[in-house]
Amino acid sequence: MIDGEAGGEIGIGLVVLLGVHRNDTSEEAKKLARKVLGLRIFNDEAGKMNLALESVTDPTRGLLVVSNFTLYGDGITSRRPSFTASAPFDQGERLYEEFLSELRKGNERIVTGKFGADMQIALVNDGPVTLMLEVLARSEVGTSA
Repeated sequence: MIDGEAGGEIGIGLVVLLGVHRNDTSEEAKKLARKVLGLRIFNDEAGKMNLALESVTDPTRGLLVVSNFTLYGDGITSRRPSFTASAPFDQGERLYEEFLSELRKGNERIVTGKFGADMQIALVNDGPVTLMLEVLARSEVGTSA
């Protein structure tokens, strides 16, 4: 549901809750999109997580992408989360759109929410797999273990 109206749906695929950090860049949005498209997390014939979405033959396959600024909520210092790490609205919307544009180059079926809208998502999580993906800024490359 998007602002009380029925939204789109997918069958087999990925639900992407996209949070944009205030320090994120266009390059990082594009890199993250390519990472999502290449994730080998679908089962092959042997039941091993080894296939990317493009290899799934189900005609209902796709990506459901929803903007979610609360992913950068910080509750470390109090019980009331701070969202100051989230990108401002204009920056978040721009990077969300750039992320979608890069995904569309992969020729996958993409269903989206509406940036900044009140949305409810119904999800059937097939298996115990939930991933948090981030990409490092160029200035951070080589600084993590």
